[in-house]
Amino acid sequence: MPVRIAVGMVVTVVCVAVAGRRFHWISRLVRSGQAAPERLRRDLGRKAEAEVTEVAGQRKLLKWTVPGLAHFFTMWGFMILLFTIVEAYGDLFQPGFHFPGIGTSPVLGFIEDFFATAVLVALGVFTVIRLKNAPSRKERASRFYGSHTDAAWLTLLFIFGVIASLLLYRGAQVDTKPSQFPYGDWAFASHVIGAGLAGLGHGVDGTLATTFLLLNVAIISGFLVFVSYSKHLHIFVAPFNVAFSRRPRALGGLDKTPDMDMENVTEDTVFGAGFIENFTWKQMLDFVTCTECGRCQSVCPAWNTGKPLSPKLVVMALRDNMFSQSSRLLARKAAPAAAAGQDGSPDGRAQGGGHGEVATAEAEALVPGVIEPDVLWACTTCGSCVEQCPVDIEHVDAIVDMRRYQVLMESSFPHEAGLMLRNVESQGDPWGLGSSKRTEWTQALEFEVPVVGDMIPDDIEYLYWVGCAGALDERARRQVQATARLLHRAGVRFAILGPKESCTGDPARRIGNEYLYQEQAKANIATLAAAGVKKIVATCPHCFNTLKNEYPALGGSYEVVHHAELLDHLVRAGKIVPGAGYTGTVTYHDPCYLGRHNRVFDEPRTVIDAIPGARNVEMRRCRERGFCCGAGGARMWMEESIGTRVNVDRTLEALGTGADVVSTACPYCMIMLDDAVRANGKEESVRVLDIAQLVEESMHLPEPAGPGRGAATWTGTTQPAEG
Repeated sequence: MPVRIAVGMVVTVVCVAVAGRRFHWISRLVRSGQAAPERLRRDLGRKAEAEVTEVAGQRKLLKWTVPGLAHFFTMWGFMILLFTIVEAYGDLFQPGFHFPGIGTSPVLGFIEDFFATAVLVALGVFTVIRLKNAPSRKERASRFYGSHTDAAWLTLLFIFGVIASLLLYRGAQVDTKPSQFPYGDWAFASHVIGAGLAGLGHGVDGTLATTFLLLNVAIISGFLVFVSYSKHLHIFVAPFNVAFSRRPRALGGLDKTPDMDMENVTEDTVFGAGFIENFTWKQMLDFVTCTECGRCQSVCPAWNTGKPLSPKLVVMALRDNMFSQSSRLLARKAAPAAAAGQDGSPDGRAQGGGHGEVATAEAEALVPGVIEPDVLWACTTCGSCVEQCPVDIEHVDAIVDMRRYQVLMESSFPHEAGLMLRNVESQGDPWGLGSSKRTEWTQALEFEVPVVGDMIPDDIEYLYWVGCAGALDERARRQVQATARLLHRAGVRFAILGPKESCTGDPARRIGNEYLYQEQAKANIATLAAAGVKKIVATCPHCFNTLKNEYPALGGSYEVVHHAELLDHLVRAGKIVPGAGYTGTVTYHDPCYLGRHNRVFDEPRTVIDAIPGARNVEMRRCRERGFCCGAGGARMWMEESIGTRVNVDRTLEALGTGADVVSTACPYCMIMLDDAVRANGKEESVRVLDIAQLVEESMHLPEPAGPGRGAATWTGTTQPAEG
């Protein structure tokens, strides 16, 4: 007995000490990141919801049914089997140990054996999945491409060892004399194994019970050490990462709004993340939480069209860099005062206006040292990676932070985007057409659209934020005109800013020019404040997201709705009644910044379903898994020379549904999808229409033909069609 106790406790103490030291080191490393006070605000209701749905409920994992169920039973199996771990350590001191009160309950015995068996079945499922998707260097299609698959196999082996040794020692206990097993026949798996060991004799079974008990304790202790040094660290840190995530159901705006006030900027100020220490502690927690499951990679539009960007590989590279730079990071945190500003280099400067903590001459620049430029600029910021991540890693924020550093600190970005940025700065729109053209779209209307003067009139319910594309691109203008006619028909009083409207700054912000974004935002906020605007309707999801989710950080808070939401309300209220003017098949494309970023999925579909002759067919990748059109993240104004064009990939899927109309609710999506339809020679049989245009057509409302496509000068890679 003393030997059994001594062996079990020595193994446990050594392993706990090793793992504890590792966990403490990781904690210090994560806490060396920049402050993120907004993540510590007390919002217990939101945090509790996230823990219940994401951690306990495994909501995201269960979207992939088979692997999701396998992971669900494995996770809950280990939660339930905590009872057996306590029992195992109790058995070291007292054979046949059981919990007082419930320790001999047949129900508890059944539950323990059920989950032990379920975990074994799940291990079989994981084995099949990994064999089926085993990646090679050429198999980008595998979501495990680039992952540490050897560690995954070791994990499966450890879990099998825990369950197998558990059931073997319990089975041997059944056949000891007197029986040391506290449960009855309901513990079915233990009794089946006990029956198999019965022929060995009570003495042998007693020895086996002790041997397998010690083996169980050793494997559990060893597994703890293994987890602390592997990608399966998420077992312990994922609940924390989920608790500190931005919000449980939608991406919304970007996380940080750095102080760009030039009065607070010094020569030591750093914007964005150029070195690993420029990330916040929450972002560093993201890096160590990554499970390398590859779900983000499997849905990334850049990766799926042959670009080098994999959100998973980005996070893994940043994690590896953080570990390799750990000595320097911990030294910076330990002695900030002694090392502040030693060499005047920008490497050690704190993010967003802080002062340098230590010189970092040995630091490795993230771009191009860790992340290749082609990887950084391939991101469309669509949010598919964040949506799919089961542990709530926020890849987009990290990518935009690195872009900020490149743009603001290094003046390094794709050259073709420079014209867009100059146009926004000088003319207030990405095309550089100027404010004088912002009301031209109204000339095709048969009614007058009020333009806000000093103050928005009291009888105006909404300010209609037209957006740059809606005002200046011919195809997008048709969307805006259709929306305006429907609102007018429904009796909704609205007005526009006209020449006073300017770019919200979304493309500048997504490409990394935070300064230009904030200048645009502050000017627009001042204009809206002077006009007394309270309620806004926007047709562009990018404008909608920026006005709704990002302007409040700069003092601009409004009630903002998207035109899809407003049309849905008007249809439900009977103020808009779709007719029989359209009959055909429609497939709806979810704009990323309307769907994933703001959870507006049902409203556009409700509007389409209200059209009597419209039959909606879904693409395979729809709603939360909708595939990007390729325009987001300022990609609209950057060349796409690597791999397949994202809009072509998406449009081929839409054409595959056999739909007559590809519908959407975003002007940029319309432009990108229409370009791809034309590139495939399908413009005669397939039309790309906004939901407002589709409703208007169903009501037999005339849509003026206009002067033709291509009136606006396009500065990006996607050109307005001629004719």
